[in-house]
Amino acid sequence: MLNLNLRPSQLSVGNRPIHYAWVIVGVAALMRLSSSSFRTSSSILIPRLVETFGWSYGTVGGAFALQWVVSGLFGPPAGWLGDRYGVRVTMALGAAIFILGMVLTSTVNHWLQFYFYFGILVSASMGIFQVPLTAGVTLWFHRRLGVGMGLLQASQGLGPIVAVPLILLIVGLFGGGESGLRAAFWIPGIGGGILLLLLVRLFYNEPADIGIRPLGAAADEPLRRLQRGETAQARAKVFLKQVLRTPTFWNLIGIHYWGCAGHAIVMVFIVAMAEEAGVPPVQAAGTFVVLTVSSTLTRFAVPILADHLGSKGVMGVCFFLQVAPVALLFFADSAWMFYLFAVLFGIGFGGEMTAFPIINRQYYGNAPIGTTYGLQMMGAGIGMASGSLIGGLLRTFTAGFTYPAIIASGGFTATIAASLFFSSLGVISILLLPRTSRHQLPDWEESLPEQYRTDAPPRPAGPVSGD
Repeated sequence: MLNLNLRPSQLSVGNRPIHYAWVIVGVAALMRLSSSSFRTSSSILIPRLVETFGWSYGTVGGAFALQWVVSGLFGPPAGWLGDRYGVRVTMALGAAIFILGMVLTSTVNHWLQFYFYFGILVSASMGIFQVPLTAGVTLWFHRRLGVGMGLLQASQGLGPIVAVPLILLIVGLFGGGESGLRAAFWIPGIGGGILLLLLVRLFYNEPADIGIRPLGAAADEPLRRLQRGETAQARAKVFLKQVLRTPTFWNLIGIHYWGCAGHAIVMVFIVAMAEEAGVPPVQAAGTFVVLTVSSTLTRFAVPILADHLGSKGVMGVCFFLQVAPVALLFFADSAWMFYLFAVLFGIGFGGEMTAFPIINRQYYGNAPIGTTYGLQMMGAGIGMASGSLIGGLLRTFTAGFTYPAIIASGGFTATIAASLFFSSLGVISILLLPRTSRHQLPDWEESLPEQYRTDAPPRPAGPVSGD
């Protein structure tokens, strides 16, 4: 009979020990699947929102722009909460907000309600599941961080494989139209939210919470609980004050902005672009699925490559691969061309953002990066908002323009050009980054009182908490 030890500090299958870091990765991946995959996949409902409520593409695009602004702006506070009070408490708060926002979204009758429920409440929960969750996972690894982060990021790419067919199934089961549209929000909201609350119980703030060291840490490394109380607050405050003075930090925010502004246009409007070109709705929705599936390989591989080769070069290649395929959209007039674009674009898109947690560790070591990463994700959120809003407005105001016969993109031509422009600026910004072989703030802990430093003699940790 196979011997299983399910105690977090002594997890094993038979005689093979398993570090709890891998459970943390699995839990975090399921959290992503239960939340952000349904939020991002809801873009396939854009044509249905336009048809059902009579809103313009600009109005709907504005709601998607708002959601990225809110999730971006909530990134720093979410990181701050995680740095000071632990990821567990922050995740529970995010799950509650997610359930409330998705259920309320299913009741909308006016675009202002859609803006508030979906654009603000649901998006605030996404700030929590994007920032402190990712930063929290990095604390569990001294070695193989690239593999762990690759598995986590790949889960987000796999999300639409589950979410898109499920959303389409829900819409169909409820007869399509308004009833199906509403069910596509409240069913994933309640089901996903309950799963999130259950998963929170399996997530611990740091390895010391269960009496172990990070994966790959030296056997004589002291067990220090740095993610709670006055220790966490002092470390976060001192590090943030120093990192704000470095140009690299601000450039990373800019790179997030340009890259997300570029791919937001594609993510939000690719289904509408395909339908306008004459692709049937189901096949048009399939382009979104193909894009995200294609991105899964690089979502997994890029963090591993960044961990071993350095993040700067890997990110630069991925950004370029996000730029080049966009040119195909100017001429796409059939399903196979949109599917070809989805495959090629997905390769660059999947790796464009997944190296950011790695580059933060390479630049800043074991510093508390929750707030820092949150500020960078604020740039991403505002970038996604810019892409969504500008893309929708350009579609609305240039729909009647006449283009040369060789251009098949019609009313989305200016929108596609904007995507190309934003992503190109991201490539240029990456070239300005310093090498990742050097820490940007190697001596930042010298500004801390001795008792808060990682090399200080550990104080008694007390019993393991189950909260």
